[in-house]
Amino acid sequence: MLVFLDFEASSLAKRSYPIEVAWVFADGRSEAHLIRPAPSWTDWDEQSEAIHHISRSTLLSAGEPHDAVAQRMIEVLGGHDLLASAPSWDGKWLSVLLRGAGLDRRALCLRDTDDAIDEDARMVLSSSVPPELLDATIKDLVALIEVRARGRAPVHRALADAEAERQRWLAVRSAATELAEQYGGS
Repeated sequence: MLVFLDFEASSLAKRSYPIEVAWVFADGRSEAHLIRPAPSWTDWDEQSEAIHHISRSTLLSAGEPHDAVAQRMIEVLGGHDLLASAPSWDGKWLSVLLRGAGLDRRALCLRDTDDAIDEDARMVLSSSVPPELLDATIKDLVALIEVRARGRAPVHRALADAEAERQRWLAVRSAATELAEQYGGS
């Protein structure tokens, strides 16, 4: 099943680490976890804190141990298709979390949400849209959904941002279904 995943982090620096993770399954089930930093994770950027509004003291007092969060992710997300809007950044923080818990950093892998959106639209439209128009139709459809979503800035909280990615996927899927019906009905 598709799972939309997002991390918030201590900064965008080389030594940054995950401070919050959330995921939303395609069917809407979700989880969010504040992550208590490992003792060796000391990087902190106040500008990043001003964006996500999660303080280091909150992580230390209310965050779950990093290794428990990593283990929970393995248990719940293993075998699913994990998607992220920024897989290079989110993949970095996933790797930091898994390695910090002594787990194989390749136990979970992310891919780009955009790829899954394109694949789903292609699957829905391929039997209705002429092959020579399929790529352009998908590109236009995705662009239309993005235009409709303009003005909705990321919340910079993991659960809200993961849910926003799921909503984008659902919107493209719905629009592709409507378009396929129009092609089929003409």
